[in-house]
Order: sequence, then structure tokens, then C-alpha cells
Amino acid sequence: MTPPLAPVAAGSPAHLLPPGWKRQASAWLAEDAPSFDYAGFVVGDAPRAATLWAKSPGVVAGRPFFDEVFAQCGCAVEWHVDEGADVAGGEGGGKVKAATVTGPARGILLGERVALNTLARCSGIATRSRDLVSRVRAAGYAGTLAGTRKTTPGFRLVEKYGMLVGGADAHRMDLSAMVMLKDNHVWSRGSITDAVAAARAVAGFSVKVEVEVQSEAEADEAIAAGADVVMLDNFTGEGVRVAARSLKERWGGKRQVSLLRPSFCSRVKSVRGGRC
Repeated sequence: MTPPLAPVAAGSPAHLLPPGWKRQASAWLAEDAPSFDYAGFVVGDAPRAATLWAKSPGVVAGRPFFDEVFAQCGCAVEWHVDEGADVAGGEGGGKVKAATVTGPARGILLGERVALNTLARCSGIATRSRDLVSRVRAAGYAGTLAGTRKTTPGFRLVEKYGMLVGGADAHRMDLSAMVMLKDNHVWSRGSITDAVAAARAVAGFSVKVEVEVQSEAEADEAIAAGADVVMLDNFTGEGVRVAARSLKERWGGKRQVSLLRPSFCSRVKSVRGGRC
């Protein structure tokens, strides 16, 4: 009898990053040192070591970006905490040794601020994401907590990465990841039905279509038109529950649609799925 295949180990969060992402690190460094680095001249290439301390509790996220910034400055990083780890720095005035950077003095100082800014922002987003996920789980919510496309221009990859490390869903990375028809798209096209039909004509079967609605009637129209995801805009928490039950009664078993409440961008459950 042939033994079963061993389970495939999951990749690290860094494996999510697309080809070419390292160019962002180059751009960050170029922004900070577009011409002469006078302070770098002062310290020169003497070998030095620097320690990264975590002084506040939180989730570590952004190691690949931190590593790449220093790599481009001719430095090496040794980590003492894992990506996604909860660190308890700050408790009782203590701090946690997170990483050690070695290399030429000018390289360490050139990359220091860029690397710290990136790591701090990514870790902050991961920390907030994990906290929100924990809160909704404690409240008995079993759905998905997702982010938005309202990210800092030029920094989306870092921010979405931080969300994923923190346990939240990225929702969509860019305009090509899913068709999202908001009120202005519908208004410009004339109706939800026409807007969904136009989206389907170019998106094909592999790209989902999401529609923002203001009422149950609009949700019905979106579902009937073939929307995969319906965003219940400006609905209260109770309003979402009422609408979900009502839509399930009308569409359960006929269509599988996910409902979103934009204040959390959290998926309520598929209409066919059962719980609402």
C-alpha cells in the first residue's frame, strides 16, 4: 500500500510578495538619499553592529522589507523574533531584543530610518488587525474581518501585508483583483443591473463582482443581476442581521452571495451558507 503523501508545509508570509517588490526598497532609499550622504562620509565603512529593541507590546510584521532595505545598504540582519510573533516589550519598562544588524557604519545609518519606518508601520497595522480580529471573535463573530483599498499611495503592499500577518483579510489588492461597483459607478451606468452586466462582459467567470447597495431592494437587484458580493453600505449592525435573514429567505439555495458591512468590511456569511 502506498503511504499517504506528507502534508506540504505552509509558506512564510514573505512568499506572498510579488516579483519586483524589492524595487520599492530602492525607491525608499533613493527618496531619503537622492544625492550626497554627507553623514555617511563622516562615519565611513567601519564595521558596526546595531540592535533593534521592541519597546512596546505588539505584533512583529515587515521583516522582509526591513531585511531588504539593509541588504541594499550592504548590511545583514539576524532576527531574534519570528514574523507575526507577539512581543511583550514595554511591560514593566522592559524591552525585547528583536534583531541585530551588522555592516558598515554608513550602511547601517543610511538604512536605519527607512527600515524602522517601514517596520513600525507594518507592525502597527498587524497589531491593530490582530486586536480587531480578537475582539470580533470574543463577541462571537465567526466571519471574516477584511481591509479596504484606502491605503497610503505607494505603500499598499506593506500595509496589506501587515493586515495579512495580523490575521485580517486583504479583501482586494487593486482594481483588477475584483470588480467593485460603488454608487457612482451605478449612477454613471444607469442601474445596478446594467452595471453588473457590463462588468460581467469583460471580467469573465474568474473575477468576482461586488456591488455597493443602500437598501434591501438594491441588494435584491444586485443579486438578481449576478453580483457575487453585496456591500450593505450605511447599514447598522442590527440592520445587517435583519437584511441578511431577509435576503437568505428570498435567495437561499438559489444564489451564493457574500454580504459586506463596510464599517468593518467584514463578511457576514454567504446567503446560502446558513448563519446570518
